[in-house]
Amino acid sequence: MNYYRPLYFFVLGWVVILSTETFPLLGLINGLGQLLLFAGVVCLPVWRTGRMCYVDIGWPWGLVLMGGVSYLYSDGYWLRSLTVTVLVILVGLRMGLGALNMWRLGLLNKEFPRYQYQRRRWQRDGKTNVGLALQVDAIAQGLANASFLALPVFIIAANRSASFSVFELVGLVIWLLAFTMESVADLQKSRFLREMKQAGNKHQVCNVGFWRYCRHPNYFAEWMVWNGLVIAALPSWFLLQDKENTIIWLLLGAGLLFTSRLMYITLVYGTGAIPSEHYSLKKRHGYKGYQEQTNRFFPGPRRSSP
Repeated sequence: MNYYRPLYFFVLGWVVILSTETFPLLGLINGLGQLLLFAGVVCLPVWRTGRMCYVDIGWPWGLVLMGGVSYLYSDGYWLRSLTVTVLVILVGLRMGLGALNMWRLGLLNKEFPRYQYQRRRWQRDGKTNVGLALQVDAIAQGLANASFLALPVFIIAANRSASFSVFELVGLVIWLLAFTMESVADLQKSRFLREMKQAGNKHQVCNVGFWRYCRHPNYFAEWMVWNGLVIAALPSWFLLQDKENTIIWLLLGAGLLFTSRLMYITLVYGTGAIPSEHYSLKKRHGYKGYQEQTNRFFPGPRRSSP
């Protein structure tokens, strides 16, 4: 059983960044920083507690680290570099501050359902060394910050042009709309759960606001946040053609596309929609009907129950 397989693709992505003419220093500093952050904030607590939920602290604060490294060590146009730094730091702070609050409230003393579901996968795949599987998954998320998730940020921040492309503006608008949607969706769900708890009926299905149009609007919006960054990175990627070896340049472009795919797979199949719904079906009355009426990931009109 190859426990280390989840690491291979991320290591390859990091190697590509280190092999460029433009990003070797950025890639090295960010990569080592991510590994040190995850070692202390994620891997050590996971080893001591056997709980994977500390990734929810390490991953977003890794984004904050990535943004800071990008701004300090990129040599692109200052306004573009500052803009993408602010965007990625906001993404990290929104989730990172929430994770620290959960830790303060003691909510990390119990494993999250999405990580409980991961153990079911390991059991299905014959992975009996749970401690090793936990560490590999934790390191994989740190390597994601060192590789594919860093690509759009680094590529945008390296662009020295003082003029902005239509694609960059479109990407920025998509990011703003998606970030707003994600924040509002989280507030809507928090308010709904608080009201249901006060009414003594805390296992009801949240179907208000954005949650009426898809079952996971927060995950969809998070995916679109990264799609906005990928779209904004395309003009800067084209400009790298004269600086990079053709093969490396094409790999960087493929890496940008894979960033979108990676986030989609994670948010639907990895630690997102499917693990969440496995437990929602068990504990939330009426969730089956909610599934029949409401799209899982992409927002759309509600359907009539069969």
